[in-house]
Amino acid sequence: MAEHLRPLASSLSLKIAIAIIEQALKLRRAAGLLPLAITVLDSGGQLVAFQREDGCGVLRFDIAFGKAWGALGMGMPTRQIRDRLAARPAFQSALAAASDGRFIPVPGGVLILDTTGTAIGAVGVSGDASDKDEYCAIEAIRAAGYGADPAQPDPAWREAGL
Repeated sequence: MAEHLRPLASSLSLKIAIAIIEQALKLRRAAGLLPLAITVLDSGGQLVAFQREDGCGVLRFDIAFGKAWGALGMGMPTRQIRDRLAARPAFQSALAAASDGRFIPVPGGVLILDTTGTAIGAVGVSGDASDKDEYCAIEAIRAAGYGADPAQPDPAWREAGL
């Protein structure tokens, strides 16, 4: 029976997803941020890994997932989505409806890029101010040896408030 089974390729391994999450949590602690929920999705939008720290509200998974899902769904980080759609609330509402509510257009959804610049997945982080969430995602992706889109956190991420 086993000779008929074939391994399936994934755009993002569990090992890498866990490394990104662990690094994001280290960054969170070092920066003194609030507890985080972190999702890592592959390029097909499938959940590869998730962790939620003690102290997170019950919506944090859905928000983190929606940030990563939104980045993959639009092919751009959620900070860019927020900025591009700020004056287009009807389109934002349409995207939320089309995605069954899995579309959170605020910073914290970051694309994971391979060496060719192809998005192989996304990280979604929720728990603190969106710019602080995004900082943890970007730096964790980079620490794992991958490119992040956006490549740099907002320069004023430390000052962001809830």
